[in-house]
Amino acid sequence: MRSAFDLGIFVLSLDFELAWGSRDITTDPAALLRAARVTRERVFDGLLGLLTEHDAVATWATVGSLFRAGATRTRDGLYPDVVPPRHAWRTAPWFDGVPDGTEATAPEFYARSLVLRLRDAGQEIGSHSFSHPIFGDPGCTRASARTDLARCVAEAAAIGVDLRSFVFPRNSVGHLDLLARHGFTCFRGPEPTWYHHAAVPPALRRAAHLADVARAARPPTVLPWRHPNGLWCIPGSASLLPLDGPRRWIPLSRRVDRCVAGVEQARRDRRICHLWTHPINLAAAPEAMLAGLRTVVGRAARLRDAGQLEILPMAEVAARAEAVGDAEGSGAGAYARAATTPAEAARSARS
Repeated sequence: MRSAFDLGIFVLSLDFELAWGSRDITTDPAALLRAARVTRERVFDGLLGLLTEHDAVATWATVGSLFRAGATRTRDGLYPDVVPPRHAWRTAPWFDGVPDGTEATAPEFYARSLVLRLRDAGQEIGSHSFSHPIFGDPGCTRASARTDLARCVAEAAAIGVDLRSFVFPRNSVGHLDLLARHGFTCFRGPEPTWYHHAAVPPALRRAAHLADVARAARPPTVLPWRHPNGLWCIPGSASLLPLDGPRRWIPLSRRVDRCVAGVEQARRDRRICHLWTHPINLAAAPEAMLAGLRTVVGRAARLRDAGQLEILPMAEVAARAEAVGDAEGSGAGAYARAATTPAEAARSARS
């Protein structure tokens, strides 16, 4: 398959969410809050440091509440302008359990100081929604998506950030026309693997994914394609799984070898290796996971310095694609085959 680019490209997108990402499905809120604090205290500096060290820009897809230095709950609620989703798996009101207060008293939910550091370091700040509703689920109505996006854009603008890239919570795609209306130019699409087909049961999808990681299977390289509403879809290639639960038995070296193989293939194909992860995924073993990611980014940086690869954030890839045109046509058929249903996306969160 042909490439739209003169050189291969490495993209790293980071779903920066702290406690927002799984508070609606967690069975152990205390563990989630601990992981969020470890992410702030030990992962964030390491991630930003290794990117700065290698002069690399990633896309930090950030939950909009993290743009805030705090919030105050009134008689109308915490965020009365945001229409809350009503997901079937959560019986409590959407914002129940979210504390008001400041970044000092509730650092798992507010992180303006960290977002400002990303901005000042020249990293791309994208959006991961304002409150992490699952856009592809029926419980996220059009009003929910519209008000959530509007609040995202407003919070970003308040600190001088212009949002262009969007990463859907749990990769559950929905309301794409609203993204375009709110100024976004691109989104991360699902990985083009057979087990991301909508017909594949979630349990089989998780098992197949783990098998690929365990054998360090080279991930696919991808090209962006233009959605009919004008947005560019930049599919993922692979996710960097955490060292927790059953996944801890897979050696970190397999994860690293798999990601490096994707980078090398992107160089050969003149296509994209799009690696993604959640910073909170590194919290179970921060030093080891950061060392592994440093190996991957370091390899990409050496290829870049040799004139064989580029390292770009998502918005820059979309701008390049806009300049040269869609390399693979509309891509809508391939996207429809790869996309999971909303219910599956919810069940297989962070698989």
